[in-house]
Amino acid sequence: MSKILIRGAKVLGGEPQDVLIDGSEIAEVGQGLSAEGAVVVEAEGKVLLPGLVDLHTHLREPGREDSETVLTGTRAAASGGFTSVFAMANTFPVADTAGVVEQVWRLGKESGYCDVQPIGAVTVGLEGKKLAELGAMHESAAGVTVFSDDGKCVDDAVIMRRALEYVKAFGGVVAQHAQEPRLTEGAQMNEGIVSAELGLGGWPAVAEESIIARDVLLAEHVGSRVHICHLSTAGSVEIVRWAKSRGIDVTAEVTPHHLLLTDELVRTYNPVYKVNPPLRTERDVMALREALADGTIDIVATDHAPHPHEDKDCEWGAAAMGMVGLETALSVVQHTMVDTGLLTWAGVAERMSLTPARIGQAAGHGRPVSAGEPANLTLVDPAYRGPVDPAGFASRSRNTPYEGRELPGRVTHTWLRGRATLVDGKLQ
Repeated sequence: MSKILIRGAKVLGGEPQDVLIDGSEIAEVGQGLSAEGAVVVEAEGKVLLPGLVDLHTHLREPGREDSETVLTGTRAAASGGFTSVFAMANTFPVADTAGVVEQVWRLGKESGYCDVQPIGAVTVGLEGKKLAELGAMHESAAGVTVFSDDGKCVDDAVIMRRALEYVKAFGGVVAQHAQEPRLTEGAQMNEGIVSAELGLGGWPAVAEESIIARDVLLAEHVGSRVHICHLSTAGSVEIVRWAKSRGIDVTAEVTPHHLLLTDELVRTYNPVYKVNPPLRTERDVMALREALADGTIDIVATDHAPHPHEDKDCEWGAAAMGMVGLETALSVVQHTMVDTGLLTWAGVAERMSLTPARIGQAAGHGRPVSAGEPANLTLVDPAYRGPVDPAGFASRSRNTPYEGRELPGRVTHTWLRGRATLVDGKLQ
């Protein structure tokens, strides 16, 4: 690999500096740097961040390659500025054994666009009845540290307690999809005024909040770590805030779409807005933004959920739940958090790189932009404004809720250990 000189970038949004990459590491950070033979990237006006880390990605392989593959998903990740993603376990077969997680891990190695860390299932087949091979998955080549039945809730309190006890032995974490199933039978959208007017089955906030309340108490009792996936309600924010005030080891994530979109969009009956947990109210959106700003919510995670055209281009009731998000995440965060003054770019780096890497123990990622650190970096042009065009996505699926919407910011370059995976917005 040749040397790369990134000239005049605003590191974490601060004063312009030059960053010299030599091989797989950052060699020097300063002003007026030069390097003979280096490839020069003119970055005036652009923001340089540590490579983004997504703790919640659905890559679909094995089993649903019509939606996404590890290759197409990691290409989408690189396009969005991500250098590491955690792949959820709801594949076919389910990633509940060492063999399956190692398969996903090796496919990530082969893709070369970003690091892929498999998430292991908590229970066999995501059925919620019997613990999966947590220890074997951790001891495998994939070194799994995060476990989740995402897409389904671990609703049995005894099973959840046992999982928390098991992962405590090796410092792992259980990531919970908080959804009480008996309170959400037949649910199609957020329960509230809009669902009543449209006559669609409601997904009440208490179905999320009751599981979070139970699980933070279980984590406190066991002395283990619990992570809350895609937190979506104002009430959930208050429960997590209370738990943290007690010293409970809980972390939480919010998706970009829950920071921007509301259940009012469901009035269109466009299935692109059908997601789990559902889009909530404007009050919830504002509470989520404030909680992300003050640190109650620790990270942004995409919940990138690709689906083939036929699974979304149908009537609302039959449509699959989920949205793609890797290629638009940073733009939505800039729009909702940076351009509103709620977060600085340094705060974005904390919530989209440093903290998710720490939670998931992603070695070499989420590191400071300083000499001697791995050159996992993202360069973004915050002045860019333009409509979202899913036709240009690297993802195999196009189920984005932002088609045609003008969003700010554009990732221009991504480097994975010094190797450019994205240059001037084009995959390498």
